[in-house]
Amino acid sequence: MNDRTNIYSAGGPLFKAWYDLSMQVEKCGLEKSLLELVKIRSSQINACANCLNIHTSDASKAGEAEQRIHLVAAWEEAPCYTPRERAALGWTEHLTQVATKRAPDHVFAALEAEFSPEEQVQLTLAINVINGWNRLAVGFHLYDPALGWAE
Repeated sequence: MNDRTNIYSAGGPLFKAWYDLSMQVEKCGLEKSLLELVKIRSSQINACANCLNIHTSDASKAGEAEQRIHLVAAWEEAPCYTPRERAALGWTEHLTQVATKRAPDHVFAALEAEFSPEEQVQLTLAINVINGWNRLAVGFHLYDPALGWAE
């Protein structure tokens, strides 16, 4: 049971705008599987059980292989990711941990080699959105009861 503020009812127009932005990012044109891997990795780094639960389930439902879902935490060593996915996961790691990892040139070069300028911005917005959801979920103890899981 959640004993913290209900962000959906208390958030008002600002939360609605945030929610609408997240829904728009979902439709940005980047591959669904890529977006789910990014969400999983960011949620792992941020220790957000709610978002991990949702996005591992979503990835599986979208046809992502179980092995690839399980190996996201060790993506640098796992041979099952494409260069495009590796660039996205590297960018995700650095932006999710921007205070300590920054966004070094070699990480941006990998991103630039695989993503158009428009896709770079789309991916960065997707990373920002999942990091925001991680913070909302951790801070307000959110969970998705439809998935049969709770803290």
